[in-house]
Amino acid sequence: MAPSYDNLPDDNMEEEELDFSDLNEQYEVRLESSLDAFCVIDGLPVVPEDSKPKLVKYIQRKLNQVGKISEDGFFMPLNNSGSTQGFGFVEYATADQATAAVKQLNGTALDKKHIMSVNKLTDIDRYGREGRVNEEYEAPQIEPFKEKEHLRWFLEDRSGRDQFAMIRGDNCGVFWNERDEAPENMVDRAHWTDSFVSWSHTGVYLASLHTKGVLCWGGPSWTRLKRFAHPGVNLIDFSPHDNWICTWSHRPIELEPDDKTLSAEEEGKNYIIWDVATGKPLRSFQNIEQAPAADEEGRPVKKRLQWPAFKWSADDKYVARMTPGQSLSIYELPRMNLLDKTSVKIEGLVDFEWCPATPQRDAIRTYEQLIAFWQPELGSNPAKVGLMSIPSKEIVRTTNLFNVSDAKLHWQSSSTFLCVKVDRHSKSKKSLTTNLEIFRIREKGVPVEVVDQIKDQVINFAWEPDGARFVVIVSGEVLMNSAVPPKTSVSFFCPEKSRTAAVGKFRHIKTIEKRNSNAIYWSPKGRIAIVATVQSAQSHELDFYDFDYEGDKNEADEKLSANLQLMSSADHFSVTDVEWSADGRYVITSGSMWKNAMETGYHLYDFKGQLLREEHIDRFRQVSWRPRPALLLSKDEQKQIRKNLREYSKTFDEEDIAKKTTASRAVIEHRRRLLEEWYHWRAQTETDLAEMREDKGLPPNPRSLEMLDDMDEEEEGKVVEEIVEEIIRETEEVV
Repeated sequence: MAPSYDNLPDDNMEEEELDFSDLNEQYEVRLESSLDAFCVIDGLPVVPEDSKPKLVKYIQRKLNQVGKISEDGFFMPLNNSGSTQGFGFVEYATADQATAAVKQLNGTALDKKHIMSVNKLTDIDRYGREGRVNEEYEAPQIEPFKEKEHLRWFLEDRSGRDQFAMIRGDNCGVFWNERDEAPENMVDRAHWTDSFVSWSHTGVYLASLHTKGVLCWGGPSWTRLKRFAHPGVNLIDFSPHDNWICTWSHRPIELEPDDKTLSAEEEGKNYIIWDVATGKPLRSFQNIEQAPAADEEGRPVKKRLQWPAFKWSADDKYVARMTPGQSLSIYELPRMNLLDKTSVKIEGLVDFEWCPATPQRDAIRTYEQLIAFWQPELGSNPAKVGLMSIPSKEIVRTTNLFNVSDAKLHWQSSSTFLCVKVDRHSKSKKSLTTNLEIFRIREKGVPVEVVDQIKDQVINFAWEPDGARFVVIVSGEVLMNSAVPPKTSVSFFCPEKSRTAAVGKFRHIKTIEKRNSNAIYWSPKGRIAIVATVQSAQSHELDFYDFDYEGDKNEADEKLSANLQLMSSADHFSVTDVEWSADGRYVITSGSMWKNAMETGYHLYDFKGQLLREEHIDRFRQVSWRPRPALLLSKDEQKQIRKNLREYSKTFDEEDIAKKTTASRAVIEHRRRLLEEWYHWRAQTETDLAEMREDKGLPPNPRSLEMLDDMDEEEEGKVVEEIVEEIIRETEEVV
């Protein structure tokens, strides 16, 4: 059937009357969106045309790390002389890949002379439009130099005092510690933090947490130095050298429309790794969803958050995170790219720990860091503990373990030893015992020594800082249907004396039975250890032990590298926390309302266990000593100072005496001033009284006349005043 043209419009219809909106919408060229996948690469080397293919291949390898480049998607123009011009253009498969390239590749060093700059093409067009960039050059205005405050000013204190931060009620303050006086307040602010404060590892920054992020404070005037905008942040963790910081929130991040710090990449994430120097995010991550756990009877078990989830290497060059039971992801800082572009597959992975200091393995001259990890028993395969060298990812040592219920990894602070606390179950799985597997990192082949003198389960273990001695707390048998925790015993270990440079075998020193202790706190300088009972309603004891007691030594212990002595015992009711000062001279024990302490406040002790100060503070929340950076003195210089310590101590003793004398003189002057005011008031009162008696026609006070006569007789004599204070009675009431 032929088509009908009866309904066609008249020939004189104007073109403007036609509706092309549907066609325009379908075929319109969207310039901004179509160019979102393009990036401009600057800072490239200028090479002749013959070397261009090699350079293009190298640059493409870099660009493919964050996304897929389309076919013929990289273009590098040439100039009239046939050389490259130091820039190029790249097209990614998606706009998201282009955004990732800008974040991860911008600022990447190609060699010692060339640093690659990556920007989106749409950004250049957007900011370079006519009217936004002045065509005429204008010299930048350089602001006059302003000297900034020294961030390590607290190390210049002549008396070598330490500082601590304290939160009580809504106020947070920083104080200088004083031995014999009340602490000197440096700064005190209301609502300084919404939750808690945390010092950085070197003590440079004091971080406060708020609903919109983290603020870092420092300097003598305590000004705001850094800001990390992580909404709803709950926890933070600084890297060992304060170069990076990790923030975490239990709720995924929801960006505000005007947020200029975070990008769409951080939307919905929980973790952010930040660059402390620039305050910019390096990379963000989501929580790892895990299958719900259940006990033997099938009841759900709530898993505790593993914190820190991201763990730093000792030199701030790497950060690692594990996917429980599957793999270990190691990222290079600051680029935050996966080491060798892949995670390390470790079946059944339970936990891992970086070595806390750069290791010094026998006959190893190349750079390395070590990671210790452990795997549980899987089928017929035994449990394993392994040591992995980074960056090579080589497994340098493993050991097999059987009948393992749990294991904990404990590095010694100088990475000389690694102790693996292995809880083993019996065949019936009704009882637990503990073995200590100690890896000797610096010896050839990394031998493993087993300490198996422990018959019950170890609930706490602690190495001596920079030493080879350790303390363990062993739990007794748990009684059925008993509300009281079982008694514990405390055991002390040290190596035997050795004639060579190698450390001798570990030997048991002593065990203290029938205790309630559950925590161990070593002095940061070693030698002194506190064995305490914290967060307990039944007991609250503190025992101070000296491992190098200078008194007589038992003959049986002559071969041991320790002379153990209990120096003193103390008692702090409702103690929840114990913390040593950075110099190891003082220790604070505190009771925090956050941990349901019945009596809030803190006690200050010296290293010998002598109580120096006791303060009961209402709504007391937190106290934290300010850390100090690592010593710059060599071991020989430190040894020389210890050798001449008596000479140095004379100077400090004189300063202490002068300080006490100054304080005593101030008290005496204050009392003398009060006494003079009393004499003046009394004389004025007697004068007024005499005038009143005279006005009323009464005789003068005979007692006053006698006193005046006596004063007249002794007017030319010398008056000596002596103030005598005597304590008549002193009582102490315990509430």
